[in-house]
Amino acid sequence: MPELPEVETTRRGIEPLLTGRQFSKVIIREHRLRWPVPDHLPSLLPGLTLRGIQRRAKYLLFDAGQGWLLGHLGMSGSFRVLTEPQPVRKHDHLDLELDGGADGGGVTLRYHDPRRFGCLLWIPDDWQQHPLIRDLGPEPLSEAFHADYLLQALHKRSSAIKLALMDNHVVVGVGNIYASEALFLAGIHPQTPAQELSLVALQRLVQAVQQVLTAALASGGSTLRDYVNARGDTGYFQLTLNVYDRAGEPCRQCGTPISKLLLGQRSSFFCAQCQSMRQTAHNGG
Repeated sequence: MPELPEVETTRRGIEPLLTGRQFSKVIIREHRLRWPVPDHLPSLLPGLTLRGIQRRAKYLLFDAGQGWLLGHLGMSGSFRVLTEPQPVRKHDHLDLELDGGADGGGVTLRYHDPRRFGCLLWIPDDWQQHPLIRDLGPEPLSEAFHADYLLQALHKRSSAIKLALMDNHVVVGVGNIYASEALFLAGIHPQTPAQELSLVALQRLVQAVQQVLTAALASGGSTLRDYVNARGDTGYFQLTLNVYDRAGEPCRQCGTPISKLLLGQRSSFFCAQCQSMRQTAHNGG
């Protein structure tokens, strides 16, 4: 599933190619995504100018001046910018055609989604108050995400820290891959009850989350299934993973075989030596 680094990489890739252009045509080949694509988009968007693209959590927000197009990549979605006609592939569900670029030519933003779990919705007013967005936690790379905030947010949570870290009401965009990697860097066992972590441990965790996400952004994200960026390229952060999807392989730090367990129906990977419960407590957990 595309996570925050993949979505941000997509935003950075498509925004400079699309901003300032005018929507000219909308082609909907498949309405049945996670929520139905609005029928009125083909009559609504043409004539409007795209002013920019923002990201909130894993949502992309296209500023059309008179409203916002909200996009989500779901489990397998991707946006690609086409500068010349290309054959429509299976699962190419929607095209947004735009004119008016500096080169005088048009481009097409094509949405591809084999599992159809993404979405493309229209928000006519304040997107920050939309039900999908208004209750989200802070961005992990923002100043709002810090150890004092986490201490307050987690002080009544007895659930495993791995699950709390993946809860978008606590912090957005820290999916399974990046949560596993951050907990390894912080030396925290994924099953540690969230409320038991000290301020010192949470400081390490915040730093680790930000370090992992920053590195993933620099690498263009991870490609473990079928994520591609706006040019159709794959990310390569997975080449540097310490624990995720490495069960049985030696820990890069101590040589202990990487362990695997299920938390919340998701696979969690960790080093039993570097992230033992005892180690967590010893390091200020």
